[in-house]
Amino acid sequence: MAKWTQEQYAAKIQEKKVEAHNKQWLYIELNAGELKEECEPGVSNMSPCCKAMVDAMLEGDGYIVEPKIRTKVAKSLTVRYYVDNLSPSRRKYSDVVNG
Repeated sequence: MAKWTQEQYAAKIQEKKVEAHNKQWLYIELNAGELKEECEPGVSNMSPCCKAMVDAMLEGDGYIVEPKIRTKVAKSLTVRYYVDNLSPSRRKYSDVVNG
């Protein structure tokens, strides 16, 4: 069985965000280790999971646990995604932080 791609993780994250939005939740918190195990139990494949999580961050989202390593690839990575506004017009977190 092929390992999940960053795009597959991105789709799963978006699915979780929409589900939480439809429940009228304000935010969800996702942990990389838990998400990876949910999608690929027992498989070593943290990099695409973490990259998808960081890429899915929009303006206003934030790190709950930000790994100290520059690549942000760690099972401890935990992100709070605000799901009250899923408008595609929201800027990416990286665009806001990097100017």
